[in-house]
Amino acid sequence: MKIFLDTADINQIREAAAIGLVDGVTTNPTLVSRVEGKFEDIIREICETVDGPVSAEVVSLDAAGMVEEAKKLAAIHKNVVIKIPMTKDGARAIRELKTLGIRTNCTLVFSANQAYIAAKAGASYVSPFIGRLDDAGAVGMDLIRETMQIYENYGFDTEVIVASVRHPLHVVESLMIGAHIATIPSGVFEKMFKHPLTDKGIDSFLADWEKVKSR
Repeated sequence: MKIFLDTADINQIREAAAIGLVDGVTTNPTLVSRVEGKFEDIIREICETVDGPVSAEVVSLDAAGMVEEAKKLAAIHKNVVIKIPMTKDGARAIRELKTLGIRTNCTLVFSANQAYIAAKAGASYVSPFIGRLDDAGAVGMDLIRETMQIYENYGFDTEVIVASVRHPLHVVESLMIGAHIATIPSGVFEKMFKHPLTDKGIDSFLADWEKVKSR
């Protein structure tokens, strides 16, 4: 499973990318609003830092507007993938962009029907939001299971990006299901390295080493 970082913070991206585990980045208007700089410059810098897909989202709601925005965003860098919302106009835009050779990430997906439409329309990626489903009283990971099964049944090439990841267990569940990608906030990415027994073990080894040194 590939790991994408869900942030627009270039410092977080650089730090994670330096470890060599980050395969791509996803952004959205909310994430971009939290950092300084022009939108195009932020996306370009991210693309130059991570050699992988970088999702940038359109804000138009009509298909024609989405397509025009997508063309401009795609021109920023070869790694840009266009995030398109799951709507009728979004599906129209995805189909047109596919004919233009522009990759898309269908976002704000909350049902298996929506995931199916996204793939049939030709989305390169689909982003089911599991954390928000959990918040609404559903089991978000069930949607990942359903989507993976549907895509396998019909041979869709669309890759599933597990989105709205809230904690490391979401990552483990994604791995167990066999999801293609999980896009992970920096805080969750950091927690994946941690375990209290690891810290305890390091402290114990260092304490014992001090005893050895003092002999």
